[in-house]
Amino acid sequence: QVQLVESGGGLVQAGGSLRLSCAASGRTFSSYAMGWFRQAPGKEREFVAAISWSGGNTYYADSVKGRFTISRDTVKNEVYLQMNSLKPEDTAVYYCNRIDSGFRWGQGTQVTVSS
Repeated sequence: QVQLVESGGGLVQAGGSLRLSCAASGRTFSSYAMGWFRQAPGKEREFVAAISWSGGNTYYADSVKGRFTISRDTVKNEVYLQMNSLKPEDTAVYYCNRIDSGFRWGQGTQVTVSS
């Protein structure tokens, strides 16, 4: 059973940056395409970014394109989300998972962007 642990969130001013990390225990996820998702208060969880199993292809929601970068380290079994030029509307709990949401969801990491 894979356990996902997200970290790196925090409080940042608009225009600032954060780097989120996702680590997995129990099983490697190196053979899976992975994604980052977020859920703002009162809203449904939404897709943010995805990366292919090889790391060669990445995909982004229009709302974060050009500001966020997803990457992975298959040796460390980790996935990252570099977030730049943060906006108040990026405030949410951020989660990682397989792009088909096939793993059990972790607790996520809170990102709060102040204006």
